[in-house]
Amino acid sequence: MKWVPWSEEFCREFESVSTAAFLLAFCNGKGDMSKVKEHMKVLFTLGPPESGSGAIAAVAKEAINFDFLPSNISEDVSFQERVRQGFSEALYQGIDVFGGLPSVLVAVGEQFKQRSGQINIRPILSHPKALTRLVAGLLKSKLSRRLMVPKDIWNVKGIVGGGTDASIFKTRVQELWGKYPLEAYAGTEGGIYSIQTWDYEGMVFIPALNFMEFIPEDEYSKWQCDHSYQPKTVLLDDVEAGKVYELVITNLHGGVLARFRVGDLIRVIALKNEKLRVDLPQIIFESRADELIDIAGLGKLNERIVWQAIERTNIPYADWTARKEVLEDKPMLHVYIELKDNYIASEKGVAAAIYNELLKLDKEYNYNVYKVYGSPELVLGSKPVEVTFLPKDTFANYIAQRQAEGAPLGHIKPVHMNPSDKVISLLSTKSVQVREEQVVYETKAEVLSK
Repeated sequence: MKWVPWSEEFCREFESVSTAAFLLAFCNGKGDMSKVKEHMKVLFTLGPPESGSGAIAAVAKEAINFDFLPSNISEDVSFQERVRQGFSEALYQGIDVFGGLPSVLVAVGEQFKQRSGQINIRPILSHPKALTRLVAGLLKSKLSRRLMVPKDIWNVKGIVGGGTDASIFKTRVQELWGKYPLEAYAGTEGGIYSIQTWDYEGMVFIPALNFMEFIPEDEYSKWQCDHSYQPKTVLLDDVEAGKVYELVITNLHGGVLARFRVGDLIRVIALKNEKLRVDLPQIIFESRADELIDIAGLGKLNERIVWQAIERTNIPYADWTARKEVLEDKPMLHVYIELKDNYIASEKGVAAAIYNELLKLDKEYNYNVYKVYGSPELVLGSKPVEVTFLPKDTFANYIAQRQAEGAPLGHIKPVHMNPSDKVISLLSTKSVQVREEQVVYETKAEVLSK
């Protein structure tokens, strides 16, 4: 396993853990192995081997001996083409299991749904299994009076999902694929940190790969105000239900990271799973602890990148704030911005301009985010940038209010990245609606030509 920054001993331990993750996705209870067999068919909807999801799939493949669809995975083939080829082979061979970012799994399922009426039936007429599978799927969809979805054709035995979108999209994954994704919390730095059990409730930490420490939320807040402050940590047996913590890991088995801050916040929802009698803390993934916003197809956006994109539109503004939100079942970069100089534009036009600049910045800085999933429009079916205009003097009034409350100087302005629901509520109290008859600028070129 030359493509991951782990020691040989770490890789051996990781193989056992990742195999267990896939087994948990198949089982209906403790010790259930009835669905497990060799040469199970896995639709490839994951990242490359050097990514966390790709590494999990690669080592599990070696341990369980399953088969990827498509059978020949080339690095030169785009993500969309790999999925298309995988679906084509799956008509003949079936699908047993797959995994990936839930938002991407939903997008893949929706793409199949929209293209279900375009399937060329001629090549499969001489293949009884494929023909039977397709005809049965068509009948199911007709009886349900809707377009055909993947669960009409395939009886998927297990799905493994992860990322910040896991809890948001699990219902949509089930509606399209017929099964809820088993949520795993993982990263390239330390492998798999935690995973759900067969009740699909809270996740349980896996202590075999890393020694774990936890920074309480109040300690993290102190560090946010003063980066020279050394936040205190607690251990797994000291965490409290209902509290939020930042995860800190030290690799075991010869790993290179010591007291590494992963940059994620987790919430402890219970100290044990009473139903399954698992006497370990149950957690959910809360959010990123830093200022990064991770959008499939756009990559991890920081304040500098988003600010540059806004600046390059040449649209006059007083201030802005942005965060990741889910709008119409799609993850979006939602920018809240206060325009100035009586500038007239549409929210859609400004969103398009910011999106275009983000794509240009991606090429300039060589992020290569397209190598894994392709462009955002292809993956998610839309441009993942939303804009909401804020009324004039919104930010000035917010600052005045915070000063009146006696807030410290460093806390009187709303943060640019990942503001809280409370901050958004205060900023959006009197949001401005632009009339349709006003001038609309759909691209940067049109904005500049004003």
